[in-house]
Amino acid sequence: MSNLENALKELREKRSKAQIEIEKLDQIISGIESLNGTGVLHKSTQPIRIISAASRRKMALAQKARWASVRKQSQAAIGLPKATGAIPAKRIMSASSRRKIAAALRARWAKIRAAKKAA
Repeated sequence: MSNLENALKELREKRSKAQIEIEKLDQIISGIESLNGTGVLHKSTQPIRIISAASRRKMALAQKARWASVRKQSQAAIGLPKATGAIPAKRIMSASSRRKIAAALRARWAKIRAAKKAA
């Protein structure tokens, strides 16, 4: 029995080596084919699905309708008026707030530069 097990082990090792060799050869062949311009870019197991122009148009209209319903629901959720199409006003920051933020950023970067110089 041990002879059979040894034989099986050797055969499995040979098979794995052969598989590795085949993969290497496939890579080399695809590399040469890509240089030659004859390589197959994509192997497809399924045939290409051909859709008529009318069907594509129907699909596009259906998708637009789906997105329109999504937008309609999101506007209703946040309470935007539908008929007027009014957009909520932008938030405007006061000049003093802007100055405070700018000063804080300048201080932060000065601290970072000082730490860099010290290191």
